[in-house]
Amino acid sequence: MCNTCGCNITPGNKHFAYKPVEGGTTAVSVLKNLLAKNDDQAVHNRQHFDSHGVLAINLMSSPGSGKTALLEATIDALKHEFRIAVIEGDLETENDADRIRAKGVPAIQITTGSACHLDAHMVHDALHSLPLEGLDILFIENVGNLVCPASFDLGQHRNITLLSVTEGDDKPAKYPVMFRAADAIVLTKTDLLSVLDDFDPQRAERFVRELASNAPMMHLSARKQIGLDVWFDWLRQELHAQRDRVNQGKTARPKIQPEGVQLHVSTV
Repeated sequence: MCNTCGCNITPGNKHFAYKPVEGGTTAVSVLKNLLAKNDDQAVHNRQHFDSHGVLAINLMSSPGSGKTALLEATIDALKHEFRIAVIEGDLETENDADRIRAKGVPAIQITTGSACHLDAHMVHDALHSLPLEGLDILFIENVGNLVCPASFDLGQHRNITLLSVTEGDDKPAKYPVMFRAADAIVLTKTDLLSVLDDFDPQRAERFVRELASNAPMMHLSARKQIGLDVWFDWLRQELHAQRDRVNQGKTARPKIQPEGVQLHVSTV
């Protein structure tokens, strides 16, 4: 949890945490609840998405689980059906944004420096360079990390947690906060199951259900084009639901993990 590991001050919110003092010096004054500031910004971001009829989806996982590969396969299949854009989050480089731009859709890269997650202020800043007019779906690929990203509402409507079969089937038990925050879970690189004898998909799902999560689990391989239709249908259903909400003047928030709710007392 970022309130304890010390990484909650990011390039996006540091102006709330540092206060100038007399004498030309600066004292670090960490505000008591940076998450409250983040949540205020997230509400604004979500209003912005809703006013443009955009469905915003946050992808979270450990590094190397296949988030960018899934986005590439999704763009290849759906770019003529939906207007898609991507916000990428990494500590350094524009490598992932370059991969997305090569597919012919706009991508904004956020480099976080030392911060291990995106926050709502960073996403808001990125939106100044990413017009939402005409978009249907905005994907936010969070920094690869199975802990901190689950604690920050970015203004998205849905959280997706990816689990690669190369990571170990006990990850939901080891990192429960991340999997409790998932509105849907994508099991990736399933084409490798035939050569792995230490990953049991049923055991992985059992660990998820033991967290009292009823999130749907989709099994797929983006590289081998296996199981993608279920993912595409889920996106279509979510976009349809988002359009219905917008027409009714409603919105949707992603799942907030229970530990996070305790820190979001100002907004719940």
